Amino acid sequence: MVKIKNKDGFLRRYIWHEGGRLLLVGLLYLIYRIKVYGKKNLPTDGPVVVLSNHQSFLDPLICQNWRWRPFYYVTRATLFKGFWGLIIDGFYTIPINQEGADLKSMRAIIDILKCGRIVCLYPEGSRTFDGKIAEIKPGFSLLVRRSGATIVPMVMDGIFDRWPRTQKYPKLGGRVGVSYGKPIPADTIKQIGEEAFVRNLNQIMQTMHNDLRQKMGKEPYDYSS
Repeated sequence: MVKIKNKDGFLRRYIWHEGGRLLLVGLLYLIYRIKVYGKKNLPTDGPVVVLSNHQSFLDPLICQNWRWRPFYYVTRATLFKGFWGLIIDGFYTIPINQEGADLKSMRAIIDILKCGRIVCLYPEGSRTFDGKIAEIKPGFSLLVRRSGATIVPMVMDGIFDRWPRTQKYPKLGGRVGVSYGKPIPADTIKQIGEEAFVRNLNQIMQTMHNDLRQKMGKEPYDYSS
């Protein structure tokens, strides 16, 4: 679990996280020829909530890629068991109980944001079934309002083709694209309300997704429905 106030623990996690991440990201870049757009849209300081689409188990590495600021990820508490639990716990992860309201995890996320860090969330709730961005679920606005975090929408494409949720192992090769959208200040949710913001965010991320697909030489998805 995350221990922000433990400097020694944070240092150990930083060394483990950065060493493991750079190795794995380097391998992914070689295998999938990852191309990143909008790098300057990710703030260099202050609390940030990155809201990304969810295509595969490799998404956390693809989301952060070579960006130097550490990303924290919210992970199901049931995954913190056995060997893989030790691996996951070594990175910047926040365990959460999906069976009900987990106030302890919510407070941990807010504390991390108040420390000026980045938390990456997948507001669809689960991995895509068809490659498209599913309807975004509300619930993250409390984190943004309490922490004053800037929102950065992010989309990726290509990794679903290599590792869909119906496939046990990923296929090698292909191309993956990543795009960071323009930052959205926390006050935007306060001004227009969460419901309107979620609708707007759906449209922003769907437009970003199709723009990214076109840059990669792919046909855009039909999001008209």
